[in-house]
Amino acid sequence: METRTKPVIGLTGGIASGKSSVARELIALGIPVIDADQLAREVVEPGTEGLQEIVRTFGTAMLRADGTLDREKLGAHVFNDAEARKRLVAITHPRIGQLSAERIAAALQTDAPYVVYEAPLLVETGAYRGMSALIVVATAPEVQRARLMARENLDEAAARARIAAQAPLEAKLAVADYVLHNDAGLAELKAQVQQTHTAICQRFAHTTDTTAPDRLS
Repeated sequence: METRTKPVIGLTGGIASGKSSVARELIALGIPVIDADQLAREVVEPGTEGLQEIVRTFGTAMLRADGTLDREKLGAHVFNDAEARKRLVAITHPRIGQLSAERIAAALQTDAPYVVYEAPLLVETGAYRGMSALIVVATAPEVQRARLMARENLDEAAARARIAAQAPLEAKLAVADYVLHNDAGLAELKAQVQQTHTAICQRFAHTTDTTAPDRLS
């Protein structure tokens, strides 16, 4: 008898596109969502090897007074320095991948019909290719900029720079299996999430096994 894998569905979109809102709606539908940004915070918590290596690489100036990582300062430090970004990725990327695989493996043991892995760079890293399908959250550029400026207290130039640092929306849409348009408010987004959830359940209704990916990037 053929063994099939319970689907792991990627969830991505540009910064401030509304990925977290979609994730909350999926969780309300009983779908486990593994949040890569949350894992990225966990692997550099005080006492972790990840944080110790960051301090060795970038110095104690990257720590707050309470010993936690100053993510904003570190982000500003590496944003315009390609080599520094490479060093940071080398520290965090393998740890996030390992923790992701562990969390997905645990989620696959639940009764949920599928598991969602939410990450901002699934397309940029190519990690989406190892997933059963990809959901992309899309929003109009002017809406995205306004949300980002309000959320991060940025001016327009800084918001444009943050957005430009990610792959363009067109690149994400080109490889999407499902697209959610997040411009018309939460009620409309919720309806789209429900429709996509139904479509995924129907598409993968034949899957039965609970085998996790070895590792995600």
